[in-house]
Amino acid sequence: MSQQKKNLSHLGINRELQKKMFYSMLRIRRVQERIDQEYLNDQMKTPVHLCVGQEAIAVGACEAIEQTDYISSNHRGHGHYLAKGGNLKKLIAELHCKSTGCSGGFGGSMHIIDTSVGHLGSSSIVGGGIPLGTGMALASKMKNNGRVSVVFFGDGAADEGVLYESINFAILRKLPVIFILENNKWAVCSPVTTRQTSKNIFHRTDQDLLLTADINGNDIAQVYKTMVQAVNRARSGEGPSFIECDTYRILGHAGCETQDPKGYRELNEINEWKEKCPIKSLKQELMNNGFLENNEIEHLESMIKDEIDDAFAYAVNSPLPSAEDLHGSLFSE
Repeated sequence: MSQQKKNLSHLGINRELQKKMFYSMLRIRRVQERIDQEYLNDQMKTPVHLCVGQEAIAVGACEAIEQTDYISSNHRGHGHYLAKGGNLKKLIAELHCKSTGCSGGFGGSMHIIDTSVGHLGSSSIVGGGIPLGTGMALASKMKNNGRVSVVFFGDGAADEGVLYESINFAILRKLPVIFILENNKWAVCSPVTTRQTSKNIFHRTDQDLLLTADINGNDIAQVYKTMVQAVNRARSGEGPSFIECDTYRILGHAGCETQDPKGYRELNEINEWKEKCPIKSLKQELMNNGFLENNEIEHLESMIKDEIDDAFAYAVNSPLPSAEDLHGSLFSE
């Protein structure tokens, strides 16, 4: 990275926002690392899919929208939930399948939902959240409530026909929806190069019908800037957007790092992407600009550790759901 100071005020990114986004990314990273460390203790009775390396997309996107806006997530969705304002204690309790979890202990890691922050659900079905997020946008337009719907999905879901159906419908109805493709290069153990011969077809769409962008998903300023443009377009009634974010899944598909099968990825590839870490890049930028000092980073790390410790203690000490709770987490809006 260049040592030259950068002025990002023209992007609406001032010092305070940069530091806020750094903290949010760092917090998500430390939460994922702690889950990775604790997973083999077998107190979390749910599969987990960690988003280490992809934090800039969740944070940059959610900083550009309001709490009243909607998001639809996927199986790798811890970062989306936390970036949207989700409660960390409720998240960790949900991973422990406890009644105090955000889904009442019935959803686990892949079925997170918290309507209080506009998180209307994640799905374990690949591509399953895409039509749901599109439907949220349709509801917003019918109610004329000015809300935007943001749909997060991976490159594996980009192979599903439901994406094409949903985007076509969104274009026809000019829905206020933003489709965010987190291209992390791998669907389980299948590289994207064996599934797609070129960039996604939507990048060739008429921009008046569908605003499209292919960006560096590890550059949080670029994510935020592109999202602001897409959000403004959606709120003004101009229709949907499709943003492909180039990133990388540092850890394995599921479970903790030690459970990842060996041999399907080259170590050099992983190490190259570790050097492109979005948190490392923003940290260096903030320090170069004199916006962040080592003692501040130590303070943030300490705050985050204490919060994570409290969240895990809360989860362990929370009760399991009872039979009487079975229908308690149903809702309608």
